[in-house]
Amino acid sequence: MKKINEIFYSLQGEGAHTGVPSVFVRFSGCNLKCSFCDTLHHDGKHMGDEEIFKEVSRYPGEWIVLTGGEPSLWIDRDFVRRMKETTGKKIAIETNGSHELPEGIDWITVSPKDGMEGAGTYEIKVKNADELKVVDVGQDLEPYFSYGCVSPSTLMYLQPCFVEDMDECNKKRTRTINRVLEDPRWTLSLQTHRFLGIR
Repeated sequence: MKKINEIFYSLQGEGAHTGVPSVFVRFSGCNLKCSFCDTLHHDGKHMGDEEIFKEVSRYPGEWIVLTGGEPSLWIDRDFVRRMKETTGKKIAIETNGSHELPEGIDWITVSPKDGMEGAGTYEIKVKNADELKVVDVGQDLEPYFSYGCVSPSTLMYLQPCFVEDMDECNKKRTRTINRVLEDPRWTLSLQTHRFLGIR
């Protein structure tokens, strides 16, 4: 049984697949306690694998996004294989990178929280990332280019940290825009689902 916060169909709002219709499987629970996390970890229900696959199969689209929380706490190679066989969809994952991932995942987004408030310090154990999506909290950005999961083909995204206070949110967004303009190795990622009023 796996604790699932929610399963829903929407548009990917962030990173390289922004705008792509996707089925989101949001797991509850994480090994970190980031101060800005938007997942309600106490919510959710326990579901068996076949129940998860059946729910995911209800929706159209090519992609499943495993997110959380921290999905790597819940999945293994057999789960990934059977999900792909059952649904016929590709699998993307959004992970903090603190655990190795099983084979068979089609797109890996590492969103590292190492050293951020509430997260503590940890080792990035994911070997290869298709994209690195970094939440901008004013930290030194240079170390991210030395991560072991980053290769010349890894897409590097910098994303403003969302807060409820819109004046403060706009200030953070402006800071991130300026940081991307100053260092074009980064690409701006925005949580476009927030602008569109969708999940």
